[in-house]
Amino acid sequence: MKKFALIGAAGYIAPRHMKAIKETGNDLAAAFDPNDSVGILDSYFPEADFFTEFERFDRHIDKMRRRANGVDYISICSPNYLHDAHIRFALRNRANAICEKPLVLNPWNIDGLSEIEQETGAKIYNVLQLRLHPVIRQLRERIAKAPAAKRFDVDLTYITSRGHWYGSSWKGNIQKSGGIATNIGVHFFDMLQWVFGECQENTVHVHRDDCAAGYLTYRQARVRWFLSIDARHLPPDIAAGKRTHRSIQIDGEELEFSEGFADLHTASYAEILKGNGFGLQEARPSIEAVYAIRQAVPVGLVGEYHPLCRSIS
Repeated sequence: MKKFALIGAAGYIAPRHMKAIKETGNDLAAAFDPNDSVGILDSYFPEADFFTEFERFDRHIDKMRRRANGVDYISICSPNYLHDAHIRFALRNRANAICEKPLVLNPWNIDGLSEIEQETGAKIYNVLQLRLHPVIRQLRERIAKAPAAKRFDVDLTYITSRGHWYGSSWKGNIQKSGGIATNIGVHFFDMLQWVFGECQENTVHVHRDDCAAGYLTYRQARVRWFLSIDARHLPPDIAAGKRTHRSIQIDGEELEFSEGFADLHTASYAEILKGNGFGLQEARPSIEAVYAIRQAVPVGLVGEYHPLCRSIS
């Protein structure tokens, strides 16, 4: 049984990590979050020590290590801009880090983390859960068998409606979240390069607080993408009450992958514990892609843009 600590226990994604730790037969020894709304711990690890002050959490983790009872892994579910610092904290305590997406906000942060990995011998893993989705794995196998000269035409749409709170939180601050393409899109950009090969062109048509869109070319694909947190961008025929819409169309054919997301974090943990997790270099292409999107000057509705761009007012 491995011993875990968790940073960001009150966050939206934290319960999936708690569930993964539990279902892989391991123990959560300590957790931290400035917010004390963490009753979810009772469902998984009621005996876990909990801290709302990072300094006390730091002291606790350090004391455990010095008593030869340190944690083996620290799971990181904190706001995006803190990932780099919290990964460094994990490695300084000789613990492996399991970090939510995006691993970091800037490509050069990966270089710095690589140095610390070498110094400490601890490992850094990124949760790239779409690589474990059965439908996406099958798609990758299908693309690999296609003629090398074949270029697939792909439309990627992801709309996950959010309320007014989003803009007032750290997620609405581009300096802290990286913006819409980084915060809700990075795992899709990882999936695209994993399936279709290295990115060759990255054009941004729209980049706003509530939505972003652009055009990407990969070795085997041309991709029009659209990301939004605005419910007004949902297709008119979507089921009543549904506030999330995922769609990948390949050469006009819908790829059905709406199911199968529930256990991907547990699958990710299982692979990490077997030594098969995704590390720094696997994370790099998607971090480079979203950094380029964040820095780009949008060109407007010219060239190959996603059809939903026309719905933006």
